[in-house]
Amino acid sequence: MIYSNLLLAGVALACAGATLSTSAGAQGDWIARLTDADVALLGEIHDNPEHHMRQAEAITSLAPTAVVFEMLTPEQAEMLSAGLPDRAEDVAELLEWNASGWPDYTMYHPVFVAANDAAIYGAALPRDQVRAAVSGDITVIFGDGADALGLHQLLEPSEQKAREAMQMSAHCDALPADMLPGMVAAQRLRDAHFSRVTLQALDETGGPVVVITGNGHARKDWGMPVYLAAAAPEVTVRTLGQFEDAPAADAPFDVTLVSSAAERPDPCLAFR
Repeated sequence: MIYSNLLLAGVALACAGATLSTSAGAQGDWIARLTDADVALLGEIHDNPEHHMRQAEAITSLAPTAVVFEMLTPEQAEMLSAGLPDRAEDVAELLEWNASGWPDYTMYHPVFVAANDAAIYGAALPRDQVRAAVSGDITVIFGDGADALGLHQLLEPSEQKAREAMQMSAHCDALPADMLPGMVAAQRLRDAHFSRVTLQALDETGGPVVVITGNGHARKDWGMPVYLAAAAPEVTVRTLGQFEDAPAADAPFDVTLVSSAAERPDPCLAFR
């Protein structure tokens, strides 16, 4: 349930027009603004097909040596080591995608096709670890390297409060207040783990590395860039945020794009 709610929350937050967003800017040269990166974080609203088409476009242009997927486990990534099956439905079946809780695989297929020449890495944490993070010590759950990534550091009270408020809004005001710190901790654990896998991919392939992930993980002030900078300050990171509403001018991304909104039912129905 925790894992599924994290996915639904991303959709709910995007639909709310939260302050993660920013204006589109000049869309023609957006990929060029990512080309100097060792690591390019390509954010998304998970169920928006346009966002995945842009990610595929960026991968084709950037030609990364590795692509890290938030959506895949390491075991699923290994299944693709011999190459991508020809048909989208065969990929979905191989990965057991329909049981994963992610949106329809056909949305993601262009991204996988574009990434077919790169090494594929899966960054998804086991669900029991994500659940444990809600009530446990995330540095213990993370294991070796937690301090190097800065995971042991407490958030500033203002950031903690803002993140808890965002979690409450993202979950349609349906969470008990005492659960909010744990939800923030789970998000931090995932950010740190995604960063660990990304640095592994960079070390093993030489880069550049592209990461396919939700906007919340790509944001520069709270997401993966914080942990990447702590562990490897020499690594150049660029971020893309993709949105459906005209956003705030100070959104924490290097590049932002605005698309038309995806058709979807009210995401808050899942919390009623």
